[in-house]
Formats: sequence, C-alpha cells, structure tokens
Amino acid sequence: MSSPMSLPTPGAPGSHGGAVPGPPSTLLPDDGPEVAAAALLRDDVDPADVAAAHPASSLAWSVLAARAYASGNPVEAYAYARTGYHRGLDALRRAGWRGAGPVPWHHEPNRGFLRSLAWLGRAAGAIGEADEAQRCTDFLAACDPDAVDRLGGDLAP
Repeated sequence: MSSPMSLPTPGAPGSHGGAVPGPPSTLLPDDGPEVAAAALLRDDVDPADVAAAHPASSLAWSVLAARAYASGNPVEAYAYARTGYHRGLDALRRAGWRGAGPVPWHHEPNRGFLRSLAWLGRAAGAIGEADEAQRCTDFLAACDPDAVDRLGGDLAP
C-alpha cells in the first residue's frame, strides 16, 4: 500500500477465469456475523441495533451507510462505509485472503464487504475524494465484476 488510506489491489490478470490463473476466491464463513446480521435485517431489526449486536458485520455498516447517504449525509455514509470496509478486510484476511484474488458476489456472506466498498466509493465521490472513489471502483471490479453490475445502480438496502 502506498499510504495508510490506500486500498489493496486484489486480483491478478485472469483471476476471474481468464487464461492466466490467479489467486483463489475468498469466501467468508457461512456461520459468521454476516449471516447473523442478514437474518436480523430481513426481520426488520434496526440496522443500528444490528451493528451494535454484530459490529464485525460489514453488511450492517453498509446498510447504515446507505441510509445515511439517502438522508443526504455523505460524511456519515462515508464513516459507516469505511467501518464496514475495514471490518470486511479483517474478515477476509481471517478467511485466507492475502490482498489478492476474487471476492465473489455470488457468495452471500461476501456481499456486506462488497456493498461497504461500493458505498465507500459513492460517499468518497460525494465529498470530493475523487481518487478514493476511483480506487474503490477499481477494487470492486477486481473483487468481482459481477458486483459492479449488481451495485452500480441502486445501492439502497
């Protein structure tokens, strides 16, 4: 990393099925905080309560970021998204990710991290951090191009 605030660069050419093999996909656990938070959010538990009960859940923080952004609070959205992003990086590293390789959208527990990364980019752009917004966009595409398609439009919870 070039600075404490720069984002890792995952993936290598071909890491998403091209001719050159890359690092393996990283899948967050099916029994971790992302799954517990998703269940609570599906039951309409307040996202702040979910984040308090499961602070390691990127999903809970991404939902808080989405709500803050929708309410016209991009700085608050940025803070929530950055928290979710960092909690997600911690979880990915525990799952074996070494800063490179796919983080596929199709694996539901990965979605909180990917959503936090997308919201971080959107909020960074809204507060004038164009370089960080671009790094987030590039990082999301390197994690999983399908996530870019899924999250490129409406990121509302």
